[in-house]
Amino acid sequence: MFVYLCVCSSDTGWLRRHQTLLQRFLSTSILVNVVHHMRKADLLSAQEAGLIQEMGSLKDKVHLMVEFLSVTDPHGSALQTYLQCSHLTEYNLITVHDSVVRRYKDALIQRLKEDENSLAQVPGNSNSTLLLIECVSDLQQREHDLVQVSVNRGAGPLHGRVLGLDKLIASLTRGSTAPRVTLTVGVAGSGKSRMVRRFIQLWSTSQIYPELSLAIPIACWELSSFDRLSVERMLRLFVPYDNMDIILFNESCKVLLILDGLEEFRQSLDFADAPPTSDPRREIPVSDLIANIVRGNLLPGATLWLLSRPGTGAKVPAGLVDRVTEAPSPSQTSTPEDVSSQVWTYLNSQKPLLILSSVPAVCHIIITTLSRLLKLDSDATPLPRTLTEVYAHYCWPHLSGSDTPSGGIRKPLSTLGRLAFYSLLRRRYTFSETELRTYSVDIPTQGSMLGCRILQRRQSWLSDSVGWQFTHTSVQEFLGALFYYISSRRGMFDLFSESSVCWPRIGFHSHYRAALQKTNQSDAAAQGNLDLFMRFLSGLLSPAAAALLGSSLGIGQEEQLTQRTTASTLLQNTVTGTGGDAVSMRSVTIVTCLAELQQVEWLRSIEDDLINCNLRGKLKGGVCAVLAYLLQVSDTCTEETQLSNCLDSSSLKRLLPQLLYCSKLRMENNEFKEGTMELLGSLLSAKECHIQMLSLADNSISSKGIKPLSRALLVNRTLTTLDLRGNNIGAKGAKTLCEALKMNQVLVSVNLQNNHIEDEGARALAEVLQSNRKLTTLNVQKNGIGPEGVKKIGEALKKNETLQDLKLNSLLKIVLSLQMIQSMNVNELLIGLSHVSSLQSNSVSDRGIKALSHALQSNQGLSCLNLRENSIGVAGAKDIAKALKLTKNNVSVVCFSVSLQENALGDNGVIALAFALRSNSSLSVLYLQGVSAGKSGAVALADALVVNESLHTLDLRGNSIGMEGAKAFSSALKKNRSLRSLNLQENSLGMDGAIFIATALRGNHQLTYINLQGNGIGESGAKVVSDAIKAGAPDCVVDI
Repeated sequence: MFVYLCVCSSDTGWLRRHQTLLQRFLSTSILVNVVHHMRKADLLSAQEAGLIQEMGSLKDKVHLMVEFLSVTDPHGSALQTYLQCSHLTEYNLITVHDSVVRRYKDALIQRLKEDENSLAQVPGNSNSTLLLIECVSDLQQREHDLVQVSVNRGAGPLHGRVLGLDKLIASLTRGSTAPRVTLTVGVAGSGKSRMVRRFIQLWSTSQIYPELSLAIPIACWELSSFDRLSVERMLRLFVPYDNMDIILFNESCKVLLILDGLEEFRQSLDFADAPPTSDPRREIPVSDLIANIVRGNLLPGATLWLLSRPGTGAKVPAGLVDRVTEAPSPSQTSTPEDVSSQVWTYLNSQKPLLILSSVPAVCHIIITTLSRLLKLDSDATPLPRTLTEVYAHYCWPHLSGSDTPSGGIRKPLSTLGRLAFYSLLRRRYTFSETELRTYSVDIPTQGSMLGCRILQRRQSWLSDSVGWQFTHTSVQEFLGALFYYISSRRGMFDLFSESSVCWPRIGFHSHYRAALQKTNQSDAAAQGNLDLFMRFLSGLLSPAAAALLGSSLGIGQEEQLTQRTTASTLLQNTVTGTGGDAVSMRSVTIVTCLAELQQVEWLRSIEDDLINCNLRGKLKGGVCAVLAYLLQVSDTCTEETQLSNCLDSSSLKRLLPQLLYCSKLRMENNEFKEGTMELLGSLLSAKECHIQMLSLADNSISSKGIKPLSRALLVNRTLTTLDLRGNNIGAKGAKTLCEALKMNQVLVSVNLQNNHIEDEGARALAEVLQSNRKLTTLNVQKNGIGPEGVKKIGEALKKNETLQDLKLNSLLKIVLSLQMIQSMNVNELLIGLSHVSSLQSNSVSDRGIKALSHALQSNQGLSCLNLRENSIGVAGAKDIAKALKLTKNNVSVVCFSVSLQENALGDNGVIALAFALRSNSSLSVLYLQGVSAGKSGAVALADALVVNESLHTLDLRGNSIGMEGAKAFSSALKKNRSLRSLNLQENSLGMDGAIFIATALRGNHQLTYINLQGNGIGESGAKVVSDAIKAGAPDCVVDI
């Protein structure tokens, strides 16, 4: 028996000092060579070499080798010499790694300390957590940051999951891989840069990710000053240390590249047209450089963390992003510790301001302003009620140098205001000192009011680069609006053109109308860039703002009144001119401008009608736009939105885009017809639907009207409470609804009182109760349900484990029926199975599936097997695959449709099913929605489709097959001639994956339906892919 004694020298040599790095960077092949060389040098015995070989992991093998060599060669001279001669790259890495990394970390820590004081004055979110989300929403892609906040009432994403910085770039489950590209989105001022600083602080002090060799933070405003860059040059700029290349370009080293502020690039990121390159020395435009890094053409081994505002983040193809997170909003329900109760009480009375306070930077501006005004305790200065008034009170003292408007204000307005306005048009938010001087802006001194409150200095992480930003983009937009307002009074040319050659435009009326047209005509690509600017421009005309600013700007009361009347007329005409069109966010922005202008008589009258349920017959013209605005800010709509007895098909159609974001909707007694119910179905089916409670009581909904609602419930993920009392859906409608309830796993409360469903409807509900695992409350009173229906519901309740509240007139009969029901074993039910097995949501599990597969092998009549949501894993999938597989002697089971949705089959389970498909000749429909299938599972299925001749429907919704999976399916579709329907919804295909599928259809004309929704393709990309598919397969229906 070999006995080993560990002897440690007090004099730590090269071997001991680099033991951890040897374990980290020596590969298996190098270790084999090292052991062989040490054997020849008599530094390791044959027995020691054998023990090293027997160790399990590579790390343990290297550890044991070091222990042995520390006895025979304590200083490691032999190993050091061998590595230097035979494996120089690894030797250099092991030798310099720690010293270089330590020096780099020390520099980062020093920068954090230098910035500590300045950061104390910069508002931001101090949390160290993010929210894990599915993707950037359509609202975030299209609208201005603060419009997003207003629409969502300051709340975060519906399905966000808390994620700490220590998990940000790590795998979240045992079987998953760590993300290569992580995208974090958040509105301006939400604290994204603070989050980066917190991450760097934790990493530099070795509190998180010790396996990371380098974490390189890059503020994108620094890159925007370059026209062309190479990867090597970029890295030398931000990591300017000797021997850094040894780490950066070594595949064994884990490097994190942090790109903070993608919206700061002068040229927008274009992933579609950026020419590919893998040459790290080639200098290319900065936008192309970033696109190639994200695509993995450059720095393929690096992990990326991208941070940006939502509109820019959405431009990164979803297929390239492995994880999407969002900066969380502070809770509105908790009072900040440093805010007085007086400020908080007032803020709670001003709902629009309270909602915007969910953005930390805006909250800082609002609270700072309110606190200062409350300390003045002057009756002559009323507290601000609008956002414009807040920003006027905030900016004015810092621009003029005093708390009261006075002289010395015009120069900073003409310089800073011009910079703010024209930079806003170009979407520039960070400026060099040269750019400041171009606009005659004096460089603020450290500690000055202008330098602290209006402009703030931004220092590069590791270079001498300095940039200047407005303290928040909203400050830039306010000053831009103020400059435009002052200039419009005497401007003779179009102010939106900075050049001298432009169309004449004389008078305030003409300039204001031009700004309104620019705002109202902006498309989705503009992302509402001028919405807040227009809001401020209108707010500057309000009586309160005019009283504060008018005298200093030399504007008389008569001129102010004329301007106010002009603006009010233009805004109201714009709102009422929308006619029967759906209410867009632009229309709501115009109403917001009216509110900012303090022209609120019209708004108040509509709000009174809303409160008193007196809107019937009035939802015409611009009233719908005003109502949409009230849905966001009115206290009446905080708890629930009451739209009873006022809606018809046309008014609902106009309000539909805005109703998406209501959480509780009461639309009772509106007599909705079938067409109107189709509109409601589309509302509930929308990906961004926020509705959690919906009451459609007393609407005369028929069995036909319930159909679109039922279809919507199949895909809706937010609605938990549905009230359908007092309608007329009947037994037929009840059966339609029940089919949806079998699949829906979100609804917890359904009210079907007084709907004439009778015994037939009760039987359908009984089937629901046997399978549904979410429903806790069910009201079926006054439905003419007889003893037979009661008995069926009672039998179902024996199997149901979730229902807590059942309202049924014949409750006594239920109790009696329950006493007669005998418990039944799942396996006993399987032996005599002859037609359809609906075991959905019954927790059959792998053990039950094993029994099921045995039963299926002796059953030749089963045509449809529904095993959705049954905790089936890889073992269960293999048992099912075994039953489905066609053997040489006989067919194990003749089954035409199998549903395994929402089971954790994983890639291995899917691969087993794919192997069965190679020989099965009867299966025609296979549902694999949400089974955790990835790239390898998709490749296996694609290979099976090449030889399978029976499958005509394949549903892979909600998996993660990615671009590689799409590529595999593309090859298979060129050869397969049986598949008719393919659903690849929400599979992270990205633009590239979708194009692979589209290309394949040029040679496959059997496919009649394909779904590529939810794959991050975007509107323009969707059109390209849809056109390509239609060109290759004109008969194929495309959902994209």
